[in-house]
Amino acid sequence: MARRVVVLSGGIGGARFVRGLREHLAETDPAAEITVVVNTGDDVTLFGLRICPDLDTVMYTLGGGIHEDQGWGRTDETFHVKEELTAYGLQPDWFGLGDRDTATHLVRTQMLDAGYPLSQVTEALCARWRPGVRLLPMSDDRVETHVVIDDGTADGGERAVHFQEWWLRLRAAVPARRFVSVGAEDAKPAPGVLEAIAAADFVVLPPSNPVVSVGTILGVPGVRDAIRERPVVGVSPIVGGAPVRGMADACLTAIGVETSATGVARHYGARNDGGLLDAWIVDDTDIAAVADIAALNITARAVPAMMRDIPTATALAASVLALADEVRSA
Repeated sequence: MARRVVVLSGGIGGARFVRGLREHLAETDPAAEITVVVNTGDDVTLFGLRICPDLDTVMYTLGGGIHEDQGWGRTDETFHVKEELTAYGLQPDWFGLGDRDTATHLVRTQMLDAGYPLSQVTEALCARWRPGVRLLPMSDDRVETHVVIDDGTADGGERAVHFQEWWLRLRAAVPARRFVSVGAEDAKPAPGVLEAIAAADFVVLPPSNPVVSVGTILGVPGVRDAIRERPVVGVSPIVGGAPVRGMADACLTAIGVETSATGVARHYGARNDGGLLDAWIVDDTDIAAVADIAALNITARAVPAMMRDIPTATALAASVLALADEVRSA
């Protein structure tokens, strides 16, 4: 029977994993169905445009339009619009708005303003990019991740900034006191999200940021409970005590989680102890962590997990599928 797989994805790591998964299943299980539920907590409105960084990164990666070296943004991008906006003195000047990318944001914003929900807008955009998977936002409702930081005053006050400002302008160098998912409590999963999870043979937590990507998706009411009903395999985003990309260590530190493959596994928790994970994959450089993770009641495997290109991402996906099949049969 053809597999049905749900992946909870942030941006670069999740997108590259899904591309490897799609390639592997195209050869081994061509009737398989992949649904990717994407974090929208990073979404922001700038210059009058609604920007969905993670949705676009996944869509461009699977559709062949991504800037491969960066892992985000469009290939062959130019920045004339950004330069003109800067010349006019329009802020913020720290967001890299590309010309090709602007077209996507214009289409999205016009459709949203016309009353279409984000899930339908995403489907319309994917009609061009043909990602080969079903791409769903985590919610049609607006959820934005804000970061509470020190306001710099002597009395130790605090202020909140949008995640994008903390990530891009401040480079996560200002310690986060906490993360707030504005709107999450009242959000509903986008149409098809809970149904896809309920029908899935298993769910994958790819090497995306466990706090502000996967964690934000899990914060949408109903999602975590639905996932606990399915087998779950995760892939560590931490290799050798450091994030593969980005600044996930700053996010983990803010919530008191050790920046290690074991620390993130403990953060997600074992199913038998009220958490999510049945199995956890770490990079083979972290093979010493396998015993510690197993002690958490989580099946652990060490395999080459660095996705340097499509073949290595495909090999990682094959390892995840093999482990998922083992968990299901057990």
